[in-house]
Amino acid sequence: MSYPKIELHVHLEGAIRPATLFSLAEKNGAALPVATLEELERFYEFSDFNHFIDVWNVTTDVLYDADDFRRVVVDYAAEAASFGAVYLEAIVSPGQYYTRGIEGRELFEGFTDGIQQAREETGVEVRITPDLDRNRPIEVSRQIVLDAIPFRDRGIVGIGLGGRERANPTSMFTEVFALARDAGLAAVPHAGEDDGPRSVREAIDLLGASRIRHGFRAIEDSHLIAELIERRIVLDVCPTSNLRTKVVAHIDDHPLADLIASGVGITINTDDPAMFGTDLGTEHEVARAAGADAHALFQAGIDGQVAGDEIGAWLECIAADHWAVAPQAEVAR
Repeated sequence: MSYPKIELHVHLEGAIRPATLFSLAEKNGAALPVATLEELERFYEFSDFNHFIDVWNVTTDVLYDADDFRRVVVDYAAEAASFGAVYLEAIVSPGQYYTRGIEGRELFEGFTDGIQQAREETGVEVRITPDLDRNRPIEVSRQIVLDAIPFRDRGIVGIGLGGRERANPTSMFTEVFALARDAGLAAVPHAGEDDGPRSVREAIDLLGASRIRHGFRAIEDSHLIAELIERRIVLDVCPTSNLRTKVVAHIDDHPLADLIASGVGITINTDDPAMFGTDLGTEHEVARAAGADAHALFQAGIDGQVAGDEIGAWLECIAADHWAVAPQAEVAR
C-alpha cells in the first residue's frame, strides 16, 4: 500500500522490537527474563493482557538515558516510514521513568533529539504526546506537564491520559489538563475503549479533548457521533489492539465499518505494534477491508493532528500531490 499515511496513536515503548530491546539491555546491563534474542522474541508473543503488562514493564525497565529515548523514536520512525508514514504523533509514558528516578529533562531531551534525527534520517515528522497515568498520584501528572511545557517548541505537542478508564475518575485530571492547555499543549486522552460513550463525553467536557484516543465506543451514542462530526473531533482507532486486549471478541465484531459509515473522522493506528504483533501496513489492510478510503484516513489525520497549522499545511500539500495524481488507482490498491 504505497499511499502516504499519518499515525496518531502509537506508544513508543510498545513499538520497541525484540532485537532493539535485547541490544539496549546489553548496553545498560539490564536484566531480562530470558537469555537469548530467540527467547525474547517468544516472550513477546501476546497471550493475554497480564502478559502484555509483563512485557511492557520489561521494556520500560531497559530504557535508562536520553540516548535510549532518542533511539526508540528513530527506530519506530524508520519502521513506520517503510509503510508510507509521513507524520507520527507518538505517545510516551513518563510516569514509569519518574518512579525510577529518571528526570523529566533527561526523558524529554532524548525524545525530542529523536524527532530531529528521525526527520534527517527517515523524512518522517514526529511529535510527542506524553501520557498521564490514571493509576499514579496526581502530583506525578502535574510534574510531567510542568516538565513537558518547556519542550513545546521542540516537538512536545499534547498531553494524553492512559490507564484503565475506570481506574480513577476523569474529573481528577481537569486542573492538570487546564494547565497543559493554557501552556499550548493539546488534550489527547484515551477514552471510549473499555468504557462507553460516557468516557468520551467526559474527555471532551472535562479535559477539553482535541482528539480522542480509541473512542470507538462513541458509536453506541448517535448524538455523540453527530457532535464529534460537527466539532471535527477525530477518533484514533486501533483495531488489532482492541482485539488483543479483548475489548472486542473478534475482529468481525469491531465497529470499524459502522464508524466509517457514520462519517466521523477516524485514523488507523498500531497502538503497541511490537507487543500486539502488528504494523501500520497490517492495520491499513484491516481498515481497507472494512471500507476505509485511504484519502479519507489521511484527511482525518490532518484534522486530528495537534502540532499546528504549519504541519497541517505541509500535510495538505502531500495529500494534494498524491491524490491529485491518481485518486482512484490508489484506492484500488
